[in-house]
Amino acid sequence: MILVTGGLGMIGAHTARALVELGHEVVVTSHRRAEVPSFLAGRVAVESLDVTDRAAFLALADRYAVTEIVHLAGSIPAGSPVDFFRTDLAGLLNALDAARTWGVRRFAVASSLGVYLGQGEIPWHEGLALPTAELPHLIIAYKKAVEPLTTHSLQGTGVQPVVLRIGTIWGPLVDPESQFFYFPPYLSAVLRGESPQPLSADDGGDSCYAPDAGRAIALLTTAPTLRYDTYNVSSGRPYTNREFAEALAAAGYHLDLIPGRTSPGDNPYLDITRLTEDTGFTPAYDLTKAVADYVAWRTDNAR
Repeated sequence: MILVTGGLGMIGAHTARALVELGHEVVVTSHRRAEVPSFLAGRVAVESLDVTDRAAFLALADRYAVTEIVHLAGSIPAGSPVDFFRTDLAGLLNALDAARTWGVRRFAVASSLGVYLGQGEIPWHEGLALPTAELPHLIIAYKKAVEPLTTHSLQGTGVQPVVLRIGTIWGPLVDPESQFFYFPPYLSAVLRGESPQPLSADDGGDSCYAPDAGRAIALLTTAPTLRYDTYNVSSGRPYTNREFAEALAAAGYHLDLIPGRTSPGDNPYLDITRLTEDTGFTPAYDLTKAVADYVAWRTDNAR
């Protein structure tokens, strides 16, 4: 049985689906969200769990024989930074405590492509030194701290840590007005028949469709062996806004563009050579296929 915390969120739900499709039994936890997406209904066990409650977390072992943990549960900062850090750190430490107590085979945890900010070499790969840089968001600061906290906590336990440096993910279940990536709100606007602010045609960067991200995480969780403790999770190629507009046009929608770009240099994106070599992962969705799939999804779903 594989445990996915935050398993009804966007990345968690797609990870759970991919694990099921690989033939594994899955239990997902959720604290605030109760609605099970249609593609998971009846396929996974669902537990209501506040991951900051250590006793409740460890009590999952009374009902499930958990062999791997994918820890994706997290919160959005609102108010005091200390409250945010306290909440998410408590959840992480309880998940690590469970991994050690239960003796699971592998513990995968969400980090972020944001840890590379300040690194000028592109594409971003796992062998790069992480620069000391001012970070634009509390979540990125926390994710950067998650990495050594996880690897040191599991050292010598026999539990393999898998740090997931997750790229820019979007797709079914994403917040349609996401503050973290402009694809969802722009797509929502054009689906409403609006004309959002034009984008610069040659700007762009990292992007990965959620079903692909979920499958990548599922493969890293279940691979017989992994050579590393840290893996980038994304599509492995950058997009441009011109490609985004072309994908929308193929789906029957128009997006205005401004020629050129707003900033010098290459568009940043994650290299996924490690992921591909160790799991065989290749993305199933290019941008055109992803936009078409998402537009179809939104026909019957609010997010």
